[in-house]
Amino acid sequence: MSGYTILTGGAGFIGSNLLRGLNKLGVTNIIVVDNLTRADKFHNLVGCQFADYLDKGEFLGRLSAGEFDGAVDLVLHQGACSDTTETDGRYMMENNYRYSLALLDFCLDEDVPLLYASSAAIYGGSTVFAEDFSYERPLNVYGYSKYLFDQIVRERLPDAGAQIAGFRYFNVYGLNEDHKARMASVAWHFYNQFSAEGRVRLFEGSGGYANGAQQRDFVSVEDVTRVVLDFVAHPERSGIFNLGTGRAQTFNDMARATINTVRVHRGMPEITLEQMHADGLIDYIAFPDSLKGKYQHYTQADLTRLRASGYTAPFLTVDEGVSRYIRALIERGPR
Repeated sequence: MSGYTILTGGAGFIGSNLLRGLNKLGVTNIIVVDNLTRADKFHNLVGCQFADYLDKGEFLGRLSAGEFDGAVDLVLHQGACSDTTETDGRYMMENNYRYSLALLDFCLDEDVPLLYASSAAIYGGSTVFAEDFSYERPLNVYGYSKYLFDQIVRERLPDAGAQIAGFRYFNVYGLNEDHKARMASVAWHFYNQFSAEGRVRLFEGSGGYANGAQQRDFVSVEDVTRVVLDFVAHPERSGIFNLGTGRAQTFNDMARATINTVRVHRGMPEITLEQMHADGLIDYIAFPDSLKGKYQHYTQADLTRLRASGYTAPFLTVDEGVSRYIRALIERGPR
């Protein structure tokens, strides 16, 4: 690549992992775009190589002024508000929908590949998780902002002169999510709870599921990075794709994997979920009223379209991915 790679959300969770992945491939002519109002995100950029950092507002101004015309080879758009409980719809639509639309317009005009972050929140209340309009039922304005942009992409994709690929991320966990705080993955929360209190907290039964038995498609950021960079290497692939493991696992599974990884690190043997209950290592708390009607009790990515595109690598299981993540957190230490 001779021009710039634009990486929005580059100081964020998935963006910073993509930045490191690009660096490992020898790509450093990167403009990182983000909003460092949450200044602690700077940690995610330490040790990375890139050409420049731009605040989101400055970037959009320079983009609309034409300063990047003819100078960009690739756009990896990961910048968004990912707070599924955000109630300011105007902010959500401006930050997620309008921002994405500006980049889409630029990429279509310039024939530049655009790989962007969509979300499994688009499926909302659905029980089928396949990339089809009939299964898309967002439960919150975050999901709707992603849903609306995906519809625009579908309309414009047939006339695109370069790759456009959207990835519907399922429940992603892994390094560099500390700044997300309450919106960080359950693996992050479980590790911090167990480290501080010697126990973890899960929701009681809800939606027809027993205590902690609600199921999600938990996917490691390592796999997310591999998939996105594989698409970068294959610009002939376009479309909207689920990005999960295709395997639903319970929150109990996440808790068990987290606790056992810490125990092994401390020289203690692994134990069963039943033993964890007996030893008081797991607490079940009441399901919050604020989440009723807005919560996905079950998700599992249909990977048919992703596999048909040519991506064939296996995905990490919860036991594999969470243990790798927790060991890395222990080795890194607290921020």
